Amino acid sequence: MPWGTAGARDRWDDWHWQCANRIRTASDLVEKIGIGRDLEQRYAELLTIYPYAVTPYYLSLMHRDDPDDPIRLQCIPDVKELEFGPDERDDPLAEQQHEKVPGLLHRFPDRALVITTDRCAVYCRHCMRKRLWRARRGDRSNEELLRMVDYIRTHPEIREVIVSGGDPLMLPTERIDRLLGALRAIPHVEVVRVGSRIPVVMPMRIDEELCRTLEKYRPLWFVTHFNHPREVSPEAARACDLLLRRGIPVSNQSVLLRGVNDSLEVMRELCQALQRISVRPYYVFQCDPVRGTGHFRTPVRAGVAIATALRATSSGLCVPTFMVDTPGRDGKIPLEAYRLEGEPPRAVP
Repeated sequence: MPWGTAGARDRWDDWHWQCANRIRTASDLVEKIGIGRDLEQRYAELLTIYPYAVTPYYLSLMHRDDPDDPIRLQCIPDVKELEFGPDERDDPLAEQQHEKVPGLLHRFPDRALVITTDRCAVYCRHCMRKRLWRARRGDRSNEELLRMVDYIRTHPEIREVIVSGGDPLMLPTERIDRLLGALRAIPHVEVVRVGSRIPVVMPMRIDEELCRTLEKYRPLWFVTHFNHPREVSPEAARACDLLLRRGIPVSNQSVLLRGVNDSLEVMRELCQALQRISVRPYYVFQCDPVRGTGHFRTPVRAGVAIATALRATSSGLCVPTFMVDTPGRDGKIPLEAYRLEGEPPRAVP
């Protein structure tokens, strides 16, 4: 246990307890993380712009005395987030331009993305949707979800729906059930994809009830977000195994982050750890130029070098594709197959 919270031992595996006992305040950073009290006001200022929350479980993976710990870097706020580079944007992928009804993005012809909530169990400091944290609006209402479903119903070109957030698994299971049922009742929706970091940051949320619910709506694909091999814990492996045993394939999308996984050794260890638990390493993304994330970004050349070396030294089953996402409908660009000095790669949707 990361600290002596009353009742922690008895309720550690209760995801509701994990949510209720997240650290969230500037004083928590001083008392439980060891941030100097002289910096408390500066962090309080940061949290008015970009709040944070960390579950006791995810905090337990962190080496508390190491300021460069890769878990710490991902989840503990840093005043560097107040430094905004000239190339950074709140919405660098221009998602809001493709918001057809509140919460629904129709960016590519055959896919739509449903933002169910702006809540997460842990707020990743590199998040591409940090802009949503400021609104703090919480979960989408039933009426808003119905408007999203109605839009999808009237657009027969949409064959795949991505249920995202925030983190959709922060919703109660019965609301997830109703949403998935409404989507799968649309004849032209062939596939549903759920994007969630819950197996990484709060794996006890993946329980039998949730897995039974998701299983009803197969073909359903689950995409999660491991960034470091230490995150592939026994608890996370069990959560993924529960999904896999229900016939739900699990894939992983990482983000290349300075100080977290920007080396061949760490990325290879991560991908091999994922292969061992039958989670497919799918994509590694270049970190998006979101405001306040400049300290995470690595040169594109570094990512290309890691991806090229990984492909040369590892089994194909544990090699992800290195991608850069771009605004609009240009889409995701696979980079490691190209020489950066030569012709620019062709964007693919």
